[in-house]
Amino acid sequence: MLELTATSPKNFQKPCLCVLVLDVSSSMEGTPILELNGALKEFYNSINQDDEAAEKLEICIITFGSEVKCIQEPAKVDDFKMPSLVANGTTKLVDGIKLAIKQVELRKEYYKKHSPQYSRPMILIMTDGEPDSDQDVIGLSAIIRADMIAKKYTLHVLGTSGYNYSKIATFCPKELIYGIGSNYSRFFKWLSRSTDELSGGTSISDIAGSDFMEQSPIN
Repeated sequence: MLELTATSPKNFQKPCLCVLVLDVSSSMEGTPILELNGALKEFYNSINQDDEAAEKLEICIITFGSEVKCIQEPAKVDDFKMPSLVANGTTKLVDGIKLAIKQVELRKEYYKKHSPQYSRPMILIMTDGEPDSDQDVIGLSAIIRADMIAKKYTLHVLGTSGYNYSKIATFCPKELIYGIGSNYSRFFKWLSRSTDELSGGTSISDIAGSDFMEQSPIN
């Protein structure tokens, strides 16, 4: 089991945590994983070149396939290099989201002790499929529903080409599900300039440049 740690952030000026929960199951092999890796590097570079974003944004990366791993604990871009993802295995999607929620809880505890203010954390899940059949979607649905009411974090599912909208909707409110097709690069370019609004609770559809994302299944 992953042992969570709290790495001390260097900057206490209203830090903002962005947890990326990424599908690396075998269906992502080939072009999808190559495009995702390229888009992640572009995202990293965009944040790194934006002094304000680089000072406040902490990025955490969780991958899920047959295993769930936190491959990058919360850190600012000047403290890590974007890892390269490899696709393999099944889709432990629910477990990946639960680990993301644990990371958010851990980081918020640290912020409350050491920072007078912090932005609401963001959890962004990207998948091209659906959870494995043994995943506890009912339990996750209850957790997300309660956490959304309490405004503990913002959460969105980004479905890429082939994702199962109906399965995702069993645990995630439909208004938080967006299809992005194969627009990996376009999404992360949009994200690099939209973190303030997204963290503040603005709906994706109300943020400039989000017209390529749709709240309906894309295949």
